[in-house]
Amino acid sequence: MRVRALIVAVAAPVVLLSATTQAQAQSLLDRPPNVSGNWVANPGTIQFNFTHRFSTSGAPIRKVTNFPTFMIGAGLPQGLMAGFHYATNSTLAPRFPNEWEFFGRYALLAEDRGAAFDLGGQLGYNNAAEGVDAEVSVAKRLGVVRLIAAGRLLTGVAEDEDRRFTIAGGGTVKVSRFVALAADVATMTALDDERDEKVAWSAGLHVAIPGTPHTLSLQASNTNTSTLQGLSRGASDTRWGFEFTVPITLARYFGDRAAPAAAAQTGAPTPSSTPTAGREVVTVIRQMAFPRSRIEIDAGTTITWVNEDPLVHTVTATDGRFDSGNIQPGERWSYTFTTPGTYNFLCTPHPFMTGIVIVRGGT
Repeated sequence: MRVRALIVAVAAPVVLLSATTQAQAQSLLDRPPNVSGNWVANPGTIQFNFTHRFSTSGAPIRKVTNFPTFMIGAGLPQGLMAGFHYATNSTLAPRFPNEWEFFGRYALLAEDRGAAFDLGGQLGYNNAAEGVDAEVSVAKRLGVVRLIAAGRLLTGVAEDEDRRFTIAGGGTVKVSRFVALAADVATMTALDDERDEKVAWSAGLHVAIPGTPHTLSLQASNTNTSTLQGLSRGASDTRWGFEFTVPITLARYFGDRAAPAAAAQTGAPTPSSTPTAGREVVTVIRQMAFPRSRIEIDAGTTITWVNEDPLVHTVTATDGRFDSGNIQPGERWSYTFTTPGTYNFLCTPHPFMTGIVIVRGGT
């Protein structure tokens, strides 16, 4: 039964939640420590996150107890992600000090893809709890603030505990391009004092490392592991620690690395630096990807790319018809498409980042 439940937990999102929407991965600047918003890795990306929390005992022993959790996930097409959490020191069940959670995630809606808000879900199996867990979350950006709310269903753990529900909420505030403050809170229904179950909380200082796709978070929390079970169960002790994220983009090593032709060789018109005609479409560059990798517009429309990464990117036509040059973090670049046709583009420093603009005849 446990093997069957594991297979169902990982495969169900792939089978049942198929759609054409492609979601966009998020850095730590977009999510607090204990409420993820069900972010997913970009397709073709292996995501490695390391969360390490520790607590100290009182005098005279002053022992440091470590609670590390490793997360490995694979970004799949259609806004899907499959992976696992592995915690080496779980307090969830005494007979399971090592806790595994195998999960599948699905990002149904994404603001980066034009939706009004982010909507996603997770389904997984936890070996320590011996149960299937699920989460549905919604998130919304309001300027420099991003708010997240989630509902969780937890099963297993004890013979007298069939299922528990958790309500969680939190958010981040970007204080600069590379720094954000974050906090969240979560509570299960019917907290059990005999098990030292408290309202779960966390706070963090999140930093994007300039020139890299990595993010680092310094955290304080009263939770143990990074599984849905662990993030929902607060305790009396405050644990300190950090989280470090490492996205590994496979296309960077195995994809097509052909350089685009030079614009000067084609006699291409000079791109406009500001919108000059028709309407404007604004899109972002984030997490080493063009979230809107396919854009369909009418002739005369201006597209503005905003670089929200801590890295330098370009928007370069593969046939040399336009080239943004280096777009520094936080800067933007615009180009007005006046001629109908198909325009393939990429990022010159990161040629695995690709996209296409389809320009229809104007009215």
